[in-house]
Amino acid sequence: MEKHIEVERSIIKKYRKDIWKRFIAGINEYKLIEPGDKIAVCISGGKDSMLLAKCIQHLQKISDFPFEAKYLVLDPGYSPENRNRIIENAKLLNVPIEIFDARIFDYVVDVNDNPCYLCARMRRGHLYKNAQNLGCNKIALGHHFDDVIETTLLNVFYGSQAGTMMPKLHSTNFPGMELIRPLYMVRERDIKAWVRYNDLTFLNCACAFTKADEQSEHETLSKRKEMKELISHFRKINPNVETSIFMSMHNVNLETVIGYRKGEETYNFLQDYYDKN
Repeated sequence: MEKHIEVERSIIKKYRKDIWKRFIAGINEYKLIEPGDKIAVCISGGKDSMLLAKCIQHLQKISDFPFEAKYLVLDPGYSPENRNRIIENAKLLNVPIEIFDARIFDYVVDVNDNPCYLCARMRRGHLYKNAQNLGCNKIALGHHFDDVIETTLLNVFYGSQAGTMMPKLHSTNFPGMELIRPLYMVRERDIKAWVRYNDLTFLNCACAFTKADEQSEHETLSKRKEMKELISHFRKINPNVETSIFMSMHNVNLETVIGYRKGEETYNFLQDYYDKN
């Protein structure tokens, strides 16, 4: 049996409960894929985006409504080793990628103030632009359940706000375009297990200054790593802590919120506090 068939079969067989059903649940819960969509599945070279590509491929085969998918790789200035790893994995897994070049790393190499943030913003813009040029109305990213939890905590601890990573968003700069996250309910530990089971090797970091099999230094020192460690600590106390954090963003009680904002509008509980007395 060819490798790509084995890999795809493992998603719907061995990891049916932990990956495939959660993938489908996220799509159905948040209406991420709809009839007639043309989706640019964004491939970074990591485990998450490659799993997403295989899930989308299988969904196309069994979906009861038609949608299209393009598999888009934006090369922001990868090292030859990293670029070749992406190409080789795409061939191994039978993912028909299209590569677009954008020398983003050249622009951020001398940036001292949060270069990773700037790089991510620039890459997002190029992804939208290239996806739109391909006739797509959505881009799909490989963010997973753990990313959602970590973002929620980052917003509280470092952003002084209650907020999370949304399952889908309208683009503000590219009218008619949406961003979707189909792995929203899939846990990272299960993605890692899927990778090990299939003996696959993906990029840990696509940064120009790391090799294909290295963990990037800035990732190791990142705030996200702090959140992972914090969650790991609280999991020892409450094994369901991730689910509790996840559901807290689905069950916001406005009666117990001091204030909130929606767009340009802000609200403070004192605005109608005395009217209720």
